[in-house]
Amino acid sequence: MFERTALPDGPRVISARLPGRHSLSAAAYVLAGSRMESRERSGVAHFMEHVTFKGTAAYPTTRAVSEAIEGLGGNSNAATDRESTVYWTRLPGRELERAVDVLAELTVRPLLRDEDILKERDIIVEEIRSYRDDPAQHIFNVFDETFFGDTPLGWEIAGDEESVRGLAPRTVRDFWRTTYRPANIVVALAGDFEHQDAVALVSGAFGQGNGPVPDFSAAPSLPNGQRFRLEARPGAQAHLCLGMPALRRDDPDAWTLELLNTLLGDGASSRLFLKVREEHGLAYDVHSFQVDYADCGVLEIYAGVDPDRLEAAMAAILLELARLRDDLVPEAELAKARAYARGRLEIRLEEGRHLASWIGVQEALHDRVLTLEEALAAIDSVTSESVRALCERLIRDELLTLAVIAPGRRARRLERSFRLP
Repeated sequence: MFERTALPDGPRVISARLPGRHSLSAAAYVLAGSRMESRERSGVAHFMEHVTFKGTAAYPTTRAVSEAIEGLGGNSNAATDRESTVYWTRLPGRELERAVDVLAELTVRPLLRDEDILKERDIIVEEIRSYRDDPAQHIFNVFDETFFGDTPLGWEIAGDEESVRGLAPRTVRDFWRTTYRPANIVVALAGDFEHQDAVALVSGAFGQGNGPVPDFSAAPSLPNGQRFRLEARPGAQAHLCLGMPALRRDDPDAWTLELLNTLLGDGASSRLFLKVREEHGLAYDVHSFQVDYADCGVLEIYAGVDPDRLEAAMAAILLELARLRDDLVPEAELAKARAYARGRLEIRLEEGRHLASWIGVQEALHDRVLTLEEALAAIDSVTSESVRALCERLIRDELLTLAVIAPGRRARRLERSFRLP
């Protein structure tokens, strides 16, 4: 499914061959994210992701960067997370050299000019404001602040207006210099090409560069903040995010959690969707998802509901959690969840970009890279007994944290009824 090469003092290269494919996908994972930041430098990792696109040694303007990809019919973008930043591109299959070249330019040869950095502050502030103006998006920031407390995991990845405006050009360049080293990068590719051709191109484009990279502090004992937080805001809809400590990224029970989440709230056949939305009509959007880091994780539930029905929706969600904790999942229901998880994975990995992401994320952040067959076998190994055992560990009143954005008068009494049946 993949081949892997670790270049001396350079990137790790992992690729998947897709014979006959007319497109290729490539991604560069820099092992640097917002967990490495201090409060004063909050947002610098995300800032760095933005400003690289303002110009590089070979492509000195935003337009030149864009045309290097779009001029060939491709597209590219980037995203910052807590523990990594990814730059990706998709191009016609014959453009392997261009794909590698652009990713190398963005990561190891950005210009980082003072004028670009100063101008980008205002753009990022507007991005932060757009998130905060959207309660369906902002609720997850409120939850993180509540759950993780005043720690890097609890701060907004983009920073806040004060920290972003305070980032000096030298601070941004220092962050790039200490973290964007070639040896701190994983390059993942999927398409119809030979692995050794990709390795040769990566070696030439990214070069070498090693040295100590700043680490991040350990996650706090969770939950670390308040148990309940309300942000009063007028609106026609209330937004809630309920979560509990879950599993670190490579926990032995990670695939059991995958099936637990599938059963609970992933898809239109999940318990939350069928009960909260279809049976009770309490929400248009209700779903669960998991977030994992090197040393901790969270299982979260989101719902957008009528403010007058907030308590009813919360009660229905808590009841479904209690059912998972107390009752063995019927084998037929678990078999459907397995089929859903298996099929979704098989379908996603048919697409080059998702395949590059699959091998790239695992190489960058996990202890090992699973083949599709190994992942499917892990899904099949999950039993009803292992799901219930994990639920008994995770679903406990003292572990639950709830964040709500809603009109205040309708939500203040919610804290008193926030307990499992």
